[in-house]
Amino acid sequence: MKRSLTIISLVTLLASCNSETKKTNNMEEQKKQTDKSTSLDSHRDDTTPKVTGIGGIFFFSDDTKRIKDWYVKNLGFDINEWGSVSFEYRDLNKPEKIIPLQWSPFKKGDEYFSPSKKEFMINYRVQNIEGLVNKLKENGVTIVDSIVTYDFGKFIHIMDTEGNKIELWEPAD
Repeated sequence: MKRSLTIISLVTLLASCNSETKKTNNMEEQKKQTDKSTSLDSHRDDTTPKVTGIGGIFFFSDDTKRIKDWYVKNLGFDINEWGSVSFEYRDLNKPEKIIPLQWSPFKKGDEYFSPSKKEFMINYRVQNIEGLVNKLKENGVTIVDSIVTYDFGKFIHIMDTEGNKIELWEPAD
């Protein structure tokens, strides 16, 4: 009888420990979800001047019509009214928001890439473009032009240390 009571006590103790472990695991999981949610909310309110993604990929071509046709025929690109392609993806911090990424070939030697001598240019999406430009000036970065505002956002061009022209774009949303 004493042995039976000991076994019952051990089983009860083990079951109790297992139950506490599950409660602890559930509490830890809830904390992770809360931390994740809080982290997403803080990203939504973040106005730190910085790059938030890639807005476009631009490159030189000897024959822009021929290269566009090749991409349409072979890779299924859909050329839009501006002669480029818009790829769309969702913002991880705001899943309801759709973000475009532009792809466009430019005629070789196009002045839009000047003063860079490179055959490509990347457009980076940014937040707080004015704050970012101030930071870049403080860091001695070459600013090619001034901020220009259009219906779809603000733009400015800079140069990196290897002579690559970079387009910064703060979307108007």
